Amino acid sequence: MERRKFLASSSGAGALALAGASGLTPAYAQNAPGWNKVAFEGKSLAEVAKALGASAAPVESKELLLQAPEIAENGSVVRVAAQSSLPGTVQIAFIVEKNPNALAALFEVPAGTDANVSTNIKMGQSSNVYALAKVGDKYFYAVKEVKVTLGGCGG
Repeated sequence: MERRKFLASSSGAGALALAGASGLTPAYAQNAPGWNKVAFEGKSLAEVAKALGASAAPVESKELLLQAPEIAENGSVVRVAAQSSLPGTVQIAFIVEKNPNALAALFEVPAGTDANVSTNIKMGQSSNVYALAKVGDKYFYAVKEVKVTLGGCGG
């Protein structure tokens, strides 16, 4: 019950990050401010980016750094981090290509702060992991393959 109260009263960024990282069911998170059901139901980078408002395909950028392990010994807890040096970054998301719901976490970046986020995600199997950054009306991504040795999502 405490999680529900927290999600209902938290800022959109914190609530969405907690929902994605902690494995809460969408029924709890749907009451969070800023919840984007279509984005969290997306099955690919392109679908998620479109649901978040992208009008064009995301572009790979060396100014967006994604940190993730090459091998995750336990898919239930995979630490990922992203740092954007793209001026005006307002949002960073983590997308796991082969998860049932590709969007694992979504963070709003308040103006005047560093675009640097990290969280734990779940991975059901080895997959590409993307960091997706929104700058104005454009989206940029970084990608890394993560090999999972033990199942995470329902495994």
